[in-house]
Amino acid sequence: MSAKPRPPSTSSAGPPPRSGEDFRRPTGNTLDASWDRKLAQGTVAPDFTIDLHGHTLDTAWNRLEHGLMLAESQGARVILVVTGRPRPVDRGAAHSGGQRGVIRAKLLDWLAAGSHSSRIAAVRAAHPRHGGAGALYLVLRRTSRSA
Repeated sequence: MSAKPRPPSTSSAGPPPRSGEDFRRPTGNTLDASWDRKLAQGTVAPDFTIDLHGHTLDTAWNRLEHGLMLAESQGARVILVVTGRPRPVDRGAAHSGGQRGVIRAKLLDWLAAGSHSSRIAAVRAAHPRHGGAGALYLVLRRTSRSA
């Protein structure tokens, strides 16, 4: 039996985000106003995209960790994480079948408890041209490169 990494438990990282919740709280407000304005207007193009839409929790967590490792190795600063849109609150009873929005509900907990948490400067909601409610921007801290 192989030792497969498991997603971190969400019990110690706080409650999962709700649809429409401000995504600044978990990582602090470490961006200046011009960065926030550019992200809100959708004028910053993501350097790297990680698409978790349609994955199970296990495969989404593994893909997120691997994607963040690749993005860092390529020097990406702005990462677009596509999670898919959460279930609309008013239509929740109308949906049947599997749960929707479970990856998005776990994402902030995974980021806070993951091995890349110290490199994340901010998490922001994506502009509609980059996925809107179905995606988030991760802004990584600048790396200090010594000569």
